[in-house]
Amino acid sequence: MSEDIKWSDWLDFSQEQIEKTPELPGVYMMHAAMKILHIGSTDNLKKSITESLSANCVCDAKRFRYFATPSHNEIRERILDEYKKKHDGKMPLCM
Repeated sequence: MSEDIKWSDWLDFSQEQIEKTPELPGVYMMHAAMKILHIGSTDNLKKSITESLSANCVCDAKRFRYFATPSHNEIRERILDEYKKKHDGKMPLCM
């Protein structure tokens, strides 16, 4: 019964890519140097990804991807649980 996650491609942080990001609820990841820095959920992907660029830790992110879904909070928790299982209980660096 769990929702299949259909991520966007990894996108470079550019004005063009951010402009193309939908203003929909969803889950997003931020990535740099082969590491996931942040996993977030939001009611507005475009707004949250744009605002994240000014956060201290996440400002180092080079790429992002997203999955638009109204059940973003549940999906985020599932992704975080999977991440922690793969990384000895650790959370992403910027969380």
